[in-house]
Amino acid sequence: MKIGISTFLTDEGISGPRLGLALEDRGFESLFLAEHSHIPASRQTPYPDGGELPRPYFRTLDPFVALSAVAAVTQRLILGTGVTLLIQRDLIHTAKEVATLDLISNGRVVFGVGAGWNREEMANHGTDPRTRGALLDEQLEAILAIWTNDLAEYHGRFIDFDPIYAWPKPVQRPHPPIFVGGGEAAAKRAIRHGFGWIPGGVSDPAEVPAQLALLDGHDLPVSVGIAPDPALIDAYAEAGVERVTFFLPTRPEAESLTALDEFAKVADQYLG
Repeated sequence: MKIGISTFLTDEGISGPRLGLALEDRGFESLFLAEHSHIPASRQTPYPDGGELPRPYFRTLDPFVALSAVAAVTQRLILGTGVTLLIQRDLIHTAKEVATLDLISNGRVVFGVGAGWNREEMANHGTDPRTRGALLDEQLEAILAIWTNDLAEYHGRFIDFDPIYAWPKPVQRPHPPIFVGGGEAAAKRAIRHGFGWIPGGVSDPAEVPAQLALLDGHDLPVSVGIAPDPALIDAYAEAGVERVTFFLPTRPEAESLTALDEFAKVADQYLG
């Protein structure tokens, strides 16, 4: 079982390089960073977990800039996005950012993507929330074309470009692993494209089989965020899940390191 950490890196918490070094020192496999470009001040879309939107959402660092800093001071740590809001991004620039990170980290990138939930945030980027799923499908196909062809082109409903040259290409072949984050719709998208899936973790180990049944028997890699609970880890491991990540709250360095020490006590039973 691979065990990593997911978090929001902000200007108020532990720095990316310090966190990356701490994760490698404690034997964690990966670091997955969340993304929000901004949070609209006037928002009707409810926070999916209920209640007030947590402060880190307003202050999240750009994941690719932050992960580049982490890459510079680490050797083994897998560098993931959990998840990139690709529908709010220019796909050609993003293809270059991911490939560049894969190059400078010597092939340590996992590209997690999602359709997002904050409709006002999408709208500020010119994205129609009603067609974001179809847009994401085309963006993923177009990025794969850019990564895997010296002369790439794509012609779809939302994405359309004639042949282009775009380097660097990713170090990983044929491309970095791609995981789709979300619930049932994300599972179906992962199945269609043959990608991995990042579902939200359940709290009861007995719910794991029903959750993974959304993959409809397809043997796809799964990376799931959970509480550092051995019963949950065991349940997901028995179900064949590739990776679990523990969520690290955004705190100053000293508090973050203390939390990681506690997480490591649980992870040490599985890492080795």
